[in-house]
Amino acid sequence: MGTYYRVTVADPIEDEESLRKGIEATLDRIDRLMSTYREDSELSRLNRLEGGEWFTLSEEVGNVLDIAIDVHQLSGGALDVTAGPLVNLWHFGPEPSDEDTVPTDVEIAQAKALVGLDQIDILTEPLGIRKRSADVSIDLSSIAKGYAVDCVSNFLKAEGYKNYLVDIGGELKGTGQKSADKPWRVAVEAPKIDRREIHRVVSLRGQAMATSGDYRNYFEKDGVRYCHIIDPRTGRPVAHRLASVSIIDPNCTRADAWATALFVLGEKEGFDLATRQGLTALFIIKTEDGFTERATPAFEKRLMQTPK
Repeated sequence: MGTYYRVTVADPIEDEESLRKGIEATLDRIDRLMSTYREDSELSRLNRLEGGEWFTLSEEVGNVLDIAIDVHQLSGGALDVTAGPLVNLWHFGPEPSDEDTVPTDVEIAQAKALVGLDQIDILTEPLGIRKRSADVSIDLSSIAKGYAVDCVSNFLKAEGYKNYLVDIGGELKGTGQKSADKPWRVAVEAPKIDRREIHRVVSLRGQAMATSGDYRNYFEKDGVRYCHIIDPRTGRPVAHRLASVSIIDPNCTRADAWATALFVLGEKEGFDLATRQGLTALFIIKTEDGFTERATPAFEKRLMQTPK
């Protein structure tokens, strides 16, 4: 997945090496299913198919697609797993360009013509998918890390552990407590490019937090910054005042998907949708003086004073 993982277990561990191997086996399984960097992954094999060919999906990939499609529909297309051609065009895919270039309007239009749920057909019984064109490409990068967090959490639970924090590339899930009467406390990062800084701290009790922002993965060209999150409706990287969105939800897969969708929608449309959906969301917005925040009513109950 091109990132780190960190698992903190507050319970006694009988065999740390065995536990480590189990966690890494879980992550490797997901990588073999959903990676766009591995030629042998299920997703890569699907993306190499010609149009019109049916492909048998694993139950896990099918479940992740279900959540992605649900958020796609609720967000008016702000999250789109068929955005692979656009991600690749803007050099944020598995084969980034050595030289950052801005695609032409014609190139964007051509790639955008391959994006949309109308480009794929899905069968539920048996579970399968087909692409309308060979050039259609599925990309689960906006949701796979969240799913990995859920899977590692489920593995730890099955192993009998009750108190742990899972962190995969900044997507987190806390179960139980860190210590007696102390919950897992995690930071919402300030969206600053030049340094890491805590913006606010929240507690996680059996819940996950996922964040989407424009301040880590981007390139600059002719004084313009292009972030890695593409708006599938326009075919271009998002360009608005919203700096990051953090979502808290019992399901990290769902939190990851919603964080991306709301970030694409921006500070007003995204906030309004999050409020209507009853999502626990924190929006950090750029201003002339720095940043300001907006919390949905569900998030307001969770806000804690930022440590000095």
